[in-house]
Amino acid sequence: MKNENEMTIGSLAAKSDVTVETVKFYEKEGLLPRPPKPISGFRSYPEDYVSRILFIKRAQELGFKLREVKELLKLKVDKKATCDQVMKRTDEKISEVEAKIKDLRRIKRSLRQIRDCCSDGTQTLTECPILECFQTNGGCL
Repeated sequence: MKNENEMTIGSLAAKSDVTVETVKFYEKEGLLPRPPKPISGFRSYPEDYVSRILFIKRAQELGFKLREVKELLKLKVDKKATCDQVMKRTDEKISEVEAKIKDLRRIKRSLRQIRDCCSDGTQTLTECPILECFQTNGGCL
């Protein structure tokens, strides 16, 4: 018999604002323990899975890869883990984000330079300086 604090996979997905496929994927990836399937029915998911899924989604929004989310989840339940361990992973993520921002700024500068290759936009596509820049691997920069 299902506990009143448990739900079907569909209810879990709806409460967590994800799809059933996402729940199954998280199970497959080891982010959510898969409850046993009773002989007479469907798996029952505990209410605390909603907060676990919300944790996973938020961590992903902040740029953590699934492998990193799994590590954070393990730390969360490890009685010996410290906030310093989480802070270290967060600092590493901040460094990654800063590197990506630097790369994106470089890409933006390059795109502006390529854009400036085109004087008035009236050329045919065969004469387009922007497309030429792509073909020559940045040769017009």
